[in-house]
Amino acid sequence: MPKKTWSQTLTAGVLTKRIPTPPFGDIKDRHIVSYEEYVRTGGYEGLRKALAMKPEDVTEEVKKSQLRGRGGAGFPTGLKWTFLPKVEEGAEVKERYLAVNADESEPGTFKDRLLMDFDPHLLLEGIAICCYACKLSKAYIFIRGEYHHQAKVLERAIAEAYENGIFGERGLINSDANTGGGPRFRVDCYVHRGAGAYICGEETALLEGLEGKRGWPRIKPPFPALKGLFGRPTIINNVETLAHLPSIVEHGGAWFTEQGVESSVGGPPSFGTKLMGMSGHVERPGVYELELGIPLRTFVEDYCGGMRNGKKFKGAIPGGVSMGVLGPDQYEAELDFDIGRKYNVLGLGTACPTVFDEDTDMVLVARNIARFYKHESCGQCTPCREGSGWLYQLLVKIEEGQGRTKDLDLALEIATSMGSMPGTTICGLADGNNWACRTIMNKFRSEFEARVKPTYVPVKMTVGAAAKG
Repeated sequence: MPKKTWSQTLTAGVLTKRIPTPPFGDIKDRHIVSYEEYVRTGGYEGLRKALAMKPEDVTEEVKKSQLRGRGGAGFPTGLKWTFLPKVEEGAEVKERYLAVNADESEPGTFKDRLLMDFDPHLLLEGIAICCYACKLSKAYIFIRGEYHHQAKVLERAIAEAYENGIFGERGLINSDANTGGGPRFRVDCYVHRGAGAYICGEETALLEGLEGKRGWPRIKPPFPALKGLFGRPTIINNVETLAHLPSIVEHGGAWFTEQGVESSVGGPPSFGTKLMGMSGHVERPGVYELELGIPLRTFVEDYCGGMRNGKKFKGAIPGGVSMGVLGPDQYEAELDFDIGRKYNVLGLGTACPTVFDEDTDMVLVARNIARFYKHESCGQCTPCREGSGWLYQLLVKIEEGQGRTKDLDLALEIATSMGSMPGTTICGLADGNNWACRTIMNKFRSEFEARVKPTYVPVKMTVGAAAKG
């Protein structure tokens, strides 16, 4: 059987089924979907089907779908669930938690916001399915501090879910589900508002924030699945990841693999649809639901109306600034999880591209990104705390025309030396700083060289006939 590749065929949205989104609907028709409307349009059918299955069978269906996390890392969701300690059938389930990453503080990323704005019950159904499959007793939605409206929408939706048998004492559709004759399984759900720190998008820093502490990433191991929130087993999933669960359970894992693409480099596949938030120099920015594997050029020209004012494409950040930049010769890059290995970026990330036109000053872009990471570093690791500030100072110097060639070389050396992949920091914030600035400096080096003064190092003879006495 030939490998599945991306095609131009348009299919109606899965995650945006109730959210009018181009080309299938007008954004002016968007509204908050209530519990009644959600159920009327097929909502909570996935949960009902899950409750008729054994928890481990639900997990197996998610594994068959090969759903990869939509928060940035792309780790297989079903596999992550299996890292939890086993619970014997009929045994009492002690406290185990689901932490929902709704922080979405990555610059250029606003896809999860769409779901929380208009279809909150899709997220809540995914939460209920995950909690049932993994036997998690409580779910905490860690939402970005600036998402004031979205937090209120979620609070109202959670209240509706309690009233209608999803959460609480008489929750999970008022059935005993597959408890093996043991006590009724109960799930509670809460919204926890963050304080606006970028670092809390990192999963262990998120757990620290939930516990009321300073958002500092934890050293691993132990991993959250064994010792997470309040020292108990914890699963951490992104909003969009959980929103895919209802349709996967309802239609089956095999159905999910009909969308998206196989890997072209021998890695795990990129199946399913993806919310992609387009911003930058395009005619129609916004959030689109597309199959993974769509070429960036097709996304820009067929969905977003092309480059703004007819200007030429210069580069793009494929998914959140931490992923690095695509150069002018990489306009055809496929937006799937192979993008990092094929186009020398960190990865697909959140799949929310920021596009730059021919007039963009890439030195300014690099300096602005460095400023952001300098501000958002938690300061726990010296290479990140000191390196981010040093890198920012050098880029400011270069932008102002006061730098020399040695400053550009030093900036590249600093960027390459910091991060968890070089093994110098606890979390990946420094890697984001590294890849963003380094790829811009490498792929647009001529712009940086035009702003610096050459460094001349005099060479003196110390031996031989030319040596001075």
